[in-house]
Amino acid sequence: MKTKLFLLFTLLLVIIIASFAIWGVPYFFSPVQRIQQESGFGSGTVRAKVTQIIEEGETTLGDNPPQLYQIFRAKPLSGIYEGIELELNNGTRQIRYDSIRLDVGDELLIAVTVGPDGTLNAYFVDYVRSHLLLILVAIFVVAILAMAGRKGLGALLSLAFSLLVVIGYIIPHILEGENPVKVSIIGAAILLSVTLYLTYGWNLKTHAAVISMLFSLIITGTLAWVFVYTTKLTGSGDENALFLVQMADASINLRGLLLGGIIIGALGVLDDLVITQASALFEIHDANPSLSLGALYKRATNIGQDHVAATVNTLVMAYAGTALPMLLVFSMSKGNFGYLINFSFVAEEVVRTLVGSLGLIAAVPITTIIAAYFAMNNEGFGALRPFLGEKNSRGGHHH
Repeated sequence: MKTKLFLLFTLLLVIIIASFAIWGVPYFFSPVQRIQQESGFGSGTVRAKVTQIIEEGETTLGDNPPQLYQIFRAKPLSGIYEGIELELNNGTRQIRYDSIRLDVGDELLIAVTVGPDGTLNAYFVDYVRSHLLLILVAIFVVAILAMAGRKGLGALLSLAFSLLVVIGYIIPHILEGENPVKVSIIGAAILLSVTLYLTYGWNLKTHAAVISMLFSLIITGTLAWVFVYTTKLTGSGDENALFLVQMADASINLRGLLLGGIIIGALGVLDDLVITQASALFEIHDANPSLSLGALYKRATNIGQDHVAATVNTLVMAYAGTALPMLLVFSMSKGNFGYLINFSFVAEEVVRTLVGSLGLIAAVPITTIIAAYFAMNNEGFGALRPFLGEKNSRGGHHH
């Protein structure tokens, strides 16, 4: 009976992996024909340097509190207007919600337009921050390599691949009007599969984590679909989504975009959870190979319960940080919270947080049973065993 269950489960895994490899991967990496827009977001801006502060002080617009204004000169550092000194006004015509005070030598992004009479008009857009962000990236790379060594290098390669998948494949497919849920699940499965192998190597522990992750993604996607549709969410609660609809060439499915966002949002913590749970189970089994399946499952689940409690709290806090302005609206409204929760922009965050957490909770028993299957049947893969790598990666899992 045990042998039959083993063969049946192995056959099921082979069918799932083969189906994904034959259909999912080619679909996801198929070429996407996109209509290139003549101009994009930020295309009208140029870098410039402040050369002179002409005037500054405080002014009041309407019933708003006093605000800082500055009139200054700046020279574009690139583009057709390079070297031409332009005069800019920041704060005398528009309400400011910042306390930016420009100084001579500051590098800015400015927008330059040509008026009907041929005069040049320039507007302050934002600071140039790219050089400082590159310094921060360099510090991050050095720190992770110093701390984690080879695994840190794998993590950096995984991060680069993740950005490539999201920017190069998931976003173009969604912008083409394809189903965001299908694109997100396939993209997430490819993304996490590759990143897990890059970071933790080709071994039974990683195989167990990848398969567990695929099942957890399917459950998360299903729960998201059920609750987004039953609560009649449309995906229009985010003003960025409405802005996207206005700019995109193709018709964007906002409800599907919301579903895809929930799946992508759960990826980072799901990655950590499945590999930690698989690693814990393999370590327990290596320490005491005589443990039965039930005892092994129970001990690993005890670890998983502590981890999932901390992870869910992390996920909730991450969403709360993102939705902090919305929480401030809650506090300012002094209204009925039970009434406010019905608004779409609030309900979307509730569904996003709780569905993501449910997916993580489901990942613990799924990963535990699959990892136990791999650990206890280490020698049961027959001729396939030499191709599956080591049983466990050296050194276990590290946060």
